[in-house]
Amino acid sequence: MRERDLIIVGGGPAGLSAAKIALESGLSVTLIERAHDLGGQLVKQTHKFFGSKSEYAKTRGIDIAKILIADLEAYSSKLEIYQDTTVLAMYPDHVLTAIQGRNYMKWKAKAIIIATGASEKFLAFENNDIPGIYGAGAIQTLMNQYGIMPGSEVVMVGSGNIGLIVSYQLIQAGVKVKAVLEASDHIGGYLVHASKLVRLGVPIKTNTTVKRAYGTTKIERIDTVRLDPQWQEVEGSEESIDCDALCISVGLSPLHQLLSMSGCEMIYINELGGLVPKKNEQYETTMPRVFACGDVTGIEEASSAMVEGKLAGLMASYSLGYEHPQFETLKAETLHQLQNLRQGPCGIKIRQGLEKAGEAL
Repeated sequence: MRERDLIIVGGGPAGLSAAKIALESGLSVTLIERAHDLGGQLVKQTHKFFGSKSEYAKTRGIDIAKILIADLEAYSSKLEIYQDTTVLAMYPDHVLTAIQGRNYMKWKAKAIIIATGASEKFLAFENNDIPGIYGAGAIQTLMNQYGIMPGSEVVMVGSGNIGLIVSYQLIQAGVKVKAVLEASDHIGGYLVHASKLVRLGVPIKTNTTVKRAYGTTKIERIDTVRLDPQWQEVEGSEESIDCDALCISVGLSPLHQLLSMSGCEMIYINELGGLVPKKNEQYETTMPRVFACGDVTGIEEASSAMVEGKLAGLMASYSLGYEHPQFETLKAETLHQLQNLRQGPCGIKIRQGLEKAGEAL
């Protein structure tokens, strides 16, 4: 069993950001990622980010991933990275077990940061298992990582930022987006993204969802239905749309399983995406020296995940007696950045969730 100062589970934007800060603080770090590539969701995001320079505004997600990975290269003597590696369990004594291929591994850490991210939610409707029905992340992976077209005529379900952005990327790839369906009475994402689709002739149908899908070897058609203010189906409102692919983009759920099975106290907060770990202002969970950051603590944008990763890296290092040379400055900057990222109408949901969790905004 190997011993390390810090083990970070998850090599996405939060985990990579945490690793950089911890390495700068002088810790030996092990970074474990279950996927083949580091970068998490960033590696499939070709759109440019909003925000400020500190959150890589006007930089594409795929390029941000490269920057975060390159930032770690100077610390190779203190850093070990395991990719294609799945963590199997985490124990209260800070022992972690993992598997890579046929190799079983075991570590003991002084501190742990969980940055496992989130998984896509799915939607219940008749015949939702027909081939050609994808999550938005799967379509981004097919198109942006492997250059594979998911279909020629697609219907998008969900008008959050991911649904709107992926719809636009489909159009850029030559795919016809037949419609964007939204169950609520308003568009969920930024209007700047929705406006692009409207200008290109894509109808965005609010108070509408998919009722059933048709097809044998692949999807051929869907029926949509209108919803009333109580989210009940409006009788006689069904319409059919021909399509050869259906994309589901109805939100994300925190990948909390490792924390849950380890005995961390969890709380269900709908505004944060579901089950999230209870944590203090230092991003420490109810397990001593086990920290959590990014989407596993509540669904937000990648910009927030990177900032939370920095904060978790600072606090994990500090808990072990390794104070970052710019500890106070970085702590103040990250807290200020998070506050800015959560302002405005788009931050209402996360602010409500944090308030329910009893966390300072």
